[in-house]
Amino acid sequence: MNRVFWLLLALPLAGCGEKAAPPVAQAKMVLAHVVAAGSAAGQAEYSGEVRARHEVGLAFRVGGKVVARAVDVGARVVAGQMLARLDATDLALSVSGAAANLAAAAAERAYAEAEVKRYRDLRAQQFVSAAALDVRETALKATEEKHRALAAQAGLASNQRGYAELRADSAGVVSAVLVESGQVVAAGQPVLRVAKSGEKEVVVAVPENRVNELAKAGEVAVTLWAAPEKHYRGRVREVAPQADPVTRTYAAKVTLLDADAEVRLGQTARVLLKNASGGALTLIPLGSVFQQGTQPAVWLIGANGQVHLRPIQVAAWREDGVAVSGGLAAGERIVAAGAHKLVEGEAVRVAEGGRP
Repeated sequence: MNRVFWLLLALPLAGCGEKAAPPVAQAKMVLAHVVAAGSAAGQAEYSGEVRARHEVGLAFRVGGKVVARAVDVGARVVAGQMLARLDATDLALSVSGAAANLAAAAAERAYAEAEVKRYRDLRAQQFVSAAALDVRETALKATEEKHRALAAQAGLASNQRGYAELRADSAGVVSAVLVESGQVVAAGQPVLRVAKSGEKEVVVAVPENRVNELAKAGEVAVTLWAAPEKHYRGRVREVAPQADPVTRTYAAKVTLLDADAEVRLGQTARVLLKNASGGALTLIPLGSVFQQGTQPAVWLIGANGQVHLRPIQVAAWREDGVAVSGGLAAGERIVAAGAHKLVEGEAVRVAEGGRP
C-alpha cells in the first residue's frame, strides 16, 4: 500500500524536469485576388439629361391679370406666336389719356406759335418791346418741349398696350408653364420657359477626382437610354468652376455635335469617356495597394506562399477599385486585404473562398 502511494506521488515530479516545446508560429491568413487583364472598363460613363443649350424664361414687360394662355408644356412655337395675354383695359385707358394730353399740348403749341407771329409783326412796327417778344418766344419753346414729352409718353403707352400680348421671340418648345389664367403677375415675372430650337447638350454630374480628366477629354461619345445602340459625337463645352454644395459634384455640359430628331429634351443620356492612355487597364481592390514611399505597390503571393512587394503603375483611383496600367500580369495572385500588416518574404495562408 505504501509502495503504491509513493509511486503515484513520483509520477508528476518526474514530468517537472521536461520543458514544453514553443508554439509554432502560424502564417497570417489573407484574402487573395487573382489578376485579370483588362478587368477595368476602358471608358468612364456619366449619366445625364438632354437639354437645350439656350432656354429662356419669358415674362410680360408690364403687370396685369392673365386672361388667356395659348400654349401648354411641350408645345412647339414659332417666332412671333402669341403665347399669353393680359387684360389690356387699363393699358387702353392709358393710351387714351396720353393721346388726350398730346392733343392739348398740340393746341397750346399752335396758340403759342400764333402769339409769337403776332408779336413779331408788332415788334417790326415798334408797337411792343423786345422783352415782350422774348416772353412769347420763350412760351413757344416751353410748349414745344411739352408737346415732345407728351408725344413720347403717348408712344410709351401705345407700346405698353402691345406688351399685353406675350409673343415668342424665336422658335422652340415650351418646357414649363408657370402661371394660369386669372393670375395677376408683375412686370418681369417669368410666365413660360421656352427651350430654343437648335443646339442640344447633355448635362452630367462629375466627381471631383474626374473633373480634370473630363475637361481635357475634348470629343466624347454620347448614347441615349432609349436608343443605346446609336452613338452621337459630343464635345465638352463647359465644366462648372464650383462644386454643388449638396452633391459635391461638378456640373459639366457636353454639346451634341450631330443630334438628330431622335434626341429629345429631357431624355436620359450617357456620356462615354474613353481611356486616355489607350491601353488595357486592370482593376484591383482598393485594399490591395501598399504605398511604398511615393510608389504604389502590391504584395504578390508566390507559389511557396511567401509574399513579395511588386511596384505598379496606377492609372486612376476609382470608387470600385484601382485601375492599374502596368506592373501586373494576368493570373497572378495578390493580397486583397491586410497589405499593411505584411513584410517582405513572409509566409501567408489564403482564406478559403477568399478571392474577391
